[in-house]
Amino acid sequence: MKRSPSKCILSVQRGEVLRRLKWRGERTLTMFMLVQEPLVKKIYEWSLLVSGLKGSHLSSVAMGNASCHNNHLGIPAGKGPHQVGCADLMVGPTVQGTFFRLYYPCQTSEGSEKPDWIPCKEYFNGLADFMKMSRTLSERIFNYLFGSYKIPAAWNASFKPDGKYPVVIFSHGLGAFRTLYSAICAELASQGFVVAAVEHRDESASATFYYREKNEAEQRPHAVHQNFRPVSDNLEEEWMYYRALKPGELEFPLRNKQVKQRADECIRALNLLIDINAGKSVENVLQSTFDWTTLENCMDLCRIAIMGHSFGGATVIECLCKEVKFKCGIALDTWMFPLDEEIFPSVKQPIFFINSEKFQWAGNIIRMKKLDSAMIPRKMITIKGTVHQSFPDFTFLTGNWIGKILKLKGEIDPHIAMDLCNRSSLAFLQRHLSLERDFNQWDPLIEGKDENLIPGTNIPIPQSSM
Repeated sequence: MKRSPSKCILSVQRGEVLRRLKWRGERTLTMFMLVQEPLVKKIYEWSLLVSGLKGSHLSSVAMGNASCHNNHLGIPAGKGPHQVGCADLMVGPTVQGTFFRLYYPCQTSEGSEKPDWIPCKEYFNGLADFMKMSRTLSERIFNYLFGSYKIPAAWNASFKPDGKYPVVIFSHGLGAFRTLYSAICAELASQGFVVAAVEHRDESASATFYYREKNEAEQRPHAVHQNFRPVSDNLEEEWMYYRALKPGELEFPLRNKQVKQRADECIRALNLLIDINAGKSVENVLQSTFDWTTLENCMDLCRIAIMGHSFGGATVIECLCKEVKFKCGIALDTWMFPLDEEIFPSVKQPIFFINSEKFQWAGNIIRMKKLDSAMIPRKMITIKGTVHQSFPDFTFLTGNWIGKILKLKGEIDPHIAMDLCNRSSLAFLQRHLSLERDFNQWDPLIEGKDENLIPGTNIPIPQSSM
């Protein structure tokens, strides 16, 4: 049976009937839960009490300036030896350009600004459209729940030269955008990687933007955002929101077209980093104080990996087929449906599937297993007690009660789950990028050797189907 992936935001499964994620029906409970602002405030406060977090409060104020939530809630910082910085790069103002957030080891800077997790209200609007909610209502709700959180990285901090860093390109899931996986990206950067989190423009993101030149007759005022604005006053934002399936439209042709575009966007991002590493000048469409020339000759272009979640996991496989510069891929709770199986024999690099316990189903796992090879390493583990949303940052930003109601949290502590994901990924990257690090201390995790891991999958697979 064909499946669509979880929304990479407040997705809800209605009990056991939707445990295997019949995604189009899952909006009902979310809309019921989020029907009015006072109810959301009470639910959130109750969730904090259930979590044992007392004394927190919420207030309806501008995004990014809301009252700080309890210390126990927030996106975890990287645990590696490096401080982490981040900066946005947009090259080419049109929709055909390249746009990503770069996470990188940075020089220590006291009191550095940290960017908002949700960059501006247009992204809230995109999440609302994706969930078929009122924009006005949802913006206030999302502000209550998520408006005060920051990315755990110093905004536009100075790059830290220290030899050559391996490179990871990260692809987000359906309905997400470039900032929603900052826990994973910041951890990799803290461990000495340069990570480019691409924002896709295939209409699979909740929201993204590009620019167009104003006509001479146009004098319309346009929004000015704190963290991004164009270098030219002659450029005006154009927002692109998630495109839902049209009535009667077949899903595979759309998703297959999108996954191919996504792979092309990841490859363009990589090529842009290659140019920067070679000392070529790049023109950032966005105003930025970050000096991109400091990256020259600081990236190890013999050690490049591709990583992604859900639809981004499918993008990983498409990228491995298209670009041999990617030496390996890490696919998080992959949605295999968008892929044409004819490309599978062309994928020659090692792949590591890291799955949640509650998302997968037999048909999806069978497609993963079709990539098995006697000659090429293909590994799979399942993290016990996790849900599809255990990989994006949302899992860290709600109390236990509301997190479980909204399926943003599983039964496992999200910090334990993320550590297992990150450490097993680092061990895999060391093994297949030939890194001289100590990540091999976590080699047993690749084989599923931990009390919170399942080697392979928890899904029964009929032998006749393999």
